[in-house]
Amino acid sequence: MPSDRYTGLAAVLEVVRGSADVTQPQIVDRVGLGRSVVAQRVAELESAGLVVSDGFGPSTGGRAPRRLRLHAEAGYVLGADIATNELVVGVADLAGGILATRQQEIEVVWGPEPVVEAVTRLAGELVDEVGARRSLWSFGVGMPGPVAHDSGVRVTMPTLPDWSRHPTREQLAERFGVPVWVDNRTNLSALGERRVNPVAAASEHMVYLGGGYGIGAAVVVGGRIHRGAHGLAGAIDHMPVPGAGDVVCHCGRTGCLEAVAGRAALVRDGRLLAETRQSPALAEVLERTGRIRPVDVTEAAGRGDAAARALLHRSATLIGRSLATLVNVFDPDLVVVGGGIARARAHVLAAIREEIYRSALPAATRDLRIEPSAFDQEIAGITGAVEFALGELFSPEHLPAVLDARSGAPLAEDLPA
Repeated sequence: MPSDRYTGLAAVLEVVRGSADVTQPQIVDRVGLGRSVVAQRVAELESAGLVVSDGFGPSTGGRAPRRLRLHAEAGYVLGADIATNELVVGVADLAGGILATRQQEIEVVWGPEPVVEAVTRLAGELVDEVGARRSLWSFGVGMPGPVAHDSGVRVTMPTLPDWSRHPTREQLAERFGVPVWVDNRTNLSALGERRVNPVAAASEHMVYLGGGYGIGAAVVVGGRIHRGAHGLAGAIDHMPVPGAGDVVCHCGRTGCLEAVAGRAALVRDGRLLAETRQSPALAEVLERTGRIRPVDVTEAAGRGDAAARALLHRSATLIGRSLATLVNVFDPDLVVVGGGIARARAHVLAAIREEIYRSALPAATRDLRIEPSAFDQEIAGITGAVEFALGELFSPEHLPAVLDARSGAPLAEDLPA
């Protein structure tokens, strides 16, 4: 268990990280520590080069207090967002400001070796681009599907068995010489949401709808991500959904939410609408490209295609039914709709809201807010991965190693060529 000293240091640093500029008296008010203790902790963080002065705040009668900010330029962190069919890698400063990204189309079903090799290559390019070889501090990785947080290993699932046996965390740590943390990418998107969305940041109890290899949700309890005993909290994609029928899921069961409302379901059902010409817009896409993607269904609905709109409405209703279960169990005050479904918000948000209000307990929905993500979904995952890397790095558990490194040797050795 971290000592009171490191708990206090982490609390002070968290306040500084979360503020554009903050004074020492304001830190005292926010962390609940005495003035002399806060002064000591600020001095330690300044000595380590993590916090710097940035002018003066308004005086309340005496000497004007110094403004403090995180020394964002002191180092860099990497983030990677591994989605179902896309990989995004980014490099950021210590304030979480993303400096550069690389993107590549992948298929997670290829297996871990080619995907992790792509992560390594793109991350290496970014490190060289910003000159971070001697000042790289940590690496956060978002994986599709549930992850055992302590070990960073993907939870064994029948749909992607190879990933659960792959030492992703160890390979990246060895390659880049820094701590690597791995989590479910939906959890990381929720972290990013809380970082940039004031409404989400103020919520102590939140459910975030996202997606990895399927449909997933992140659950925030007491202001922190609730992962459960095995990293499976919020894994709604393989929950049986009333009214879903007997559609066979790729996990081998029937009636799973993923089988009737996920990415593969939209592709399957959208293609059927195109082939039977029930959807003229999707039929045109199929003839022109030879495939149907979820984005094609969304775009067809946006052009007024009735069949595409009906397909999205049905998916949204089934998703809302599953979210209602989480609302009943966890009693959140906020549900954020993110992930791929957020791109179709004009066609799905009302149906999700309606189904949650209809299916959840009235007491749980009395003051429940159901809102779209404040994020551009193209960067939600990578923003969350960077926030995850920084949050773990500056946590009471890991901050001692950071301070030790800052007092002597560099945190990371020069990366291999």
